Amino acid sequence: MATLEQKNRNSAVFALSLAAGMLALGFASVPLYRIFCQVTGYNGTTQRATADTKVPVATGHMMSIRFDSNVAPGMPWKFYPEHTTDKVTVGARDMAIFIAKNMSDKPVTGEASFNVTPSQAGSYFAKIQCFCFTEQTLQPGQEVRMPVLFYVDPKILDDPDNKDTQEITLSYTFYPVDQDGSGS
Repeated sequence: MATLEQKNRNSAVFALSLAAGMLALGFASVPLYRIFCQVTGYNGTTQRATADTKVPVATGHMMSIRFDSNVAPGMPWKFYPEHTTDKVTVGARDMAIFIAKNMSDKPVTGEASFNVTPSQAGSYFAKIQCFCFTEQTLQPGQEVRMPVLFYVDPKILDDPDNKDTQEITLSYTFYPVDQDGSGS
């Protein structure tokens, strides 16, 4: 039979192991959640595709895509879509252009986050090329045109959760990126 000291030691080891496991899970939760969202399209997360991805075009099935743009507070950029809506054939590749201009007198680096609404359509919205995959640095007064190549996967037409989806909104928000590591 275990002594009281052994029981206490076993309890302490168990409690420390549990605490260490919870700490590790806390650090792993953000990347695991991101992976989950990318795989499932949960919460409007879009899919990534390559230029050589082949998808069938659903001739006659059109969908409206609305483009939305925002900048975070403190981000000195103007940022907007060239066209706010586009009609696309489901399965066909299309391109949208977003325009960003640095309104400040110094170089500013930004990174865009994105989502799709309705959120259940995210797993069917595939981006082939997007400025959101990399940081963007604009010099003072510089204006750039940034393309997004995308398609809506024809599988959306077979999904009962998307049977009434007529419009998908692709929304971006640009955030400043701290380049000097100072955190300010």
